[in-house]
Amino acid sequence: MRKARLLPYLNCQTRRRYAAKAVVLQLCRRRIASWQAPENGHHPAAFPSRSSISLPKPGARSISVLNGDDSTIFALSTAPGRAAIAIIRVSGPQSLGVYNALCPGKAEPRPRYASLRTLYEPFTELPNRQVLDPGSLVFYFPAPNTVTGEDVLEFHIHGGPAIVKAVLAAIVKVDPLFQSKTAPAKIRYAEPGEFTRRAFYNNRLDLTQIEALGDSLSAETEQQRRLAVNGTTNKLTERYETWRSELLYARGELEALIDFSEDQHFEESPRQLIVSVEKQVKSLNSKLTSSINNAFKGELLRNGIRVALLGAPNAGKSSLLNRIVGREAAIVSHEPGTTRDVIEISVDIGGFLCKIGDLAGLRRSSSETTDEQTGSAPNIGKVELEGIRRARRWILDADVIIVVLPVQQAFDGSPICKVSVDPEILRTLAQHEAGKQKLFFVVNKIDLISIEDEVDLSEVSNLLHTIQEKDLQSSSSSQSLFDSSKPTQRGDLIRISCKEGLNVGPRGSGDSSGIQDLLDGLSKTFATITAPEGLEDDRPLQALQEESLGASERHRLLLVQCQGYLDAFCNHFSSSQDIDVVLAAEELRGAADCLAKISGKGEAGDVEEVLGVVFEKWGPPTLPS
Repeated sequence: MRKARLLPYLNCQTRRRYAAKAVVLQLCRRRIASWQAPENGHHPAAFPSRSSISLPKPGARSISVLNGDDSTIFALSTAPGRAAIAIIRVSGPQSLGVYNALCPGKAEPRPRYASLRTLYEPFTELPNRQVLDPGSLVFYFPAPNTVTGEDVLEFHIHGGPAIVKAVLAAIVKVDPLFQSKTAPAKIRYAEPGEFTRRAFYNNRLDLTQIEALGDSLSAETEQQRRLAVNGTTNKLTERYETWRSELLYARGELEALIDFSEDQHFEESPRQLIVSVEKQVKSLNSKLTSSINNAFKGELLRNGIRVALLGAPNAGKSSLLNRIVGREAAIVSHEPGTTRDVIEISVDIGGFLCKIGDLAGLRRSSSETTDEQTGSAPNIGKVELEGIRRARRWILDADVIIVVLPVQQAFDGSPICKVSVDPEILRTLAQHEAGKQKLFFVVNKIDLISIEDEVDLSEVSNLLHTIQEKDLQSSSSSQSLFDSSKPTQRGDLIRISCKEGLNVGPRGSGDSSGIQDLLDGLSKTFATITAPEGLEDDRPLQALQEESLGASERHRLLLVQCQGYLDAFCNHFSSSQDIDVVLAAEELRGAADCLAKISGKGEAGDVEEVLGVVFEKWGPPTLPS
């Protein structure tokens, strides 16, 4: 009561600190009250959180914090198979024991220096001692400043499969419990992702850095590499922790209002305090929106941009796919309906991972047409109809659509060639998401016309005009569907030819096929749809944008969940009824917990749940056969 009376005379910062302490005390009371002591009167040991883990002092032997497991793990760190060099990594308190067993009689290696050693079969006498590798470089890294936070030993051995297999088998024999069938092994082969898991528990990496490490190992394109490198820093974690601290401060103010408003008077009225908290929450909510959008764009870079080849049968879609990927990936034939299933090929275009889908040509069968159209409509088999159905479904999920329109020569000998749009193409384009799916229009088979021939593009021009109007009227986007750098914005089309023998090269190199112009336009479009949104912060905008792209799908889902809590918080103040401050403070607690799960700083159960999601994609360990 005495502190409550003094609270109005404290400055704002001190009052916030006091309110935060009140929240912590209240949480501690709830936690203690929820404990149930077992029959022996002792509480079970809680799973260690990252904040409760103390790193070993320099010079001390490290002990794993994984559920009390003090085993030493080892694994082949390089790819299995024949190579010049293979690296075997050992981590744990028995690392030097492994060294002494494989290098008997040799002095301990100098930390962080290379030592040339001969590796022997462990625990054998000189007359019968078998050499495993005559020249191995040994590196020893003492805890805690190592990749896992434990003692780490590395053997750089010759990469022959037999040598690798012999050394791995010898390390297992170093375990003093090797012959035991009941006791757990003290030296064992690592489980999938266990080195990184120990790095997390020993505060060497956080979850965002671990996910970026996985992206680095799987990066195939330049944009994926940049995305992974930006994520290896702890900037994302710092941002999420800053937001979580803001929520904790806001919650502390509400908790103080709950606990002390009846006993004393604040410098601000309760209504003013609530309005101030609501303003902070709305500001954070706008930052979350930008981060969620950028996380989605980061997933495009990480998983690949989906590009659909849309056109009528025999428009040249399969030929275009083969020209882009540089090989015969799809069958090309003059017979309509050759492609009956989606052919998806991953290709690097301008540093962007692109998944191009060659789809079945869209056309209507005689059973789908009216009586007036029945005479000219072909009969389509069930297999091709299924292919068309899959093509339409694939188009709805595409990020970029390339509409392939072939040039049609006049049959009456007229010098005017026509580019017509099939009714099924018009029907499909009418269902595309305005402002979300980027469109490319290409006129194919330009090799069939001469320079003197005139091309009738009236149908295509009308289609472009209709789509542009639809996109401008869309409420989801205030910008045009077409980029200013794209030829279609000026009313033109990209003209290409997929005929073999035509040169494909950069601009100005005599490219007569137009394929390079199409690839350049795709690269610019990919850069546009993956450009990050800005965030309101004190740091440079470009750095914030690049960091936010590194957020994974797991981050995005948690950010969406966090935003749901903040929206629910704001709804408490939008109604005219009395404000339930207790429920509002609970919404802030849920939002802060979502941010804590991203970096792995939540409660014990949350950490284990998140770790399972992060490490499930690492796959089983690979042992040489």
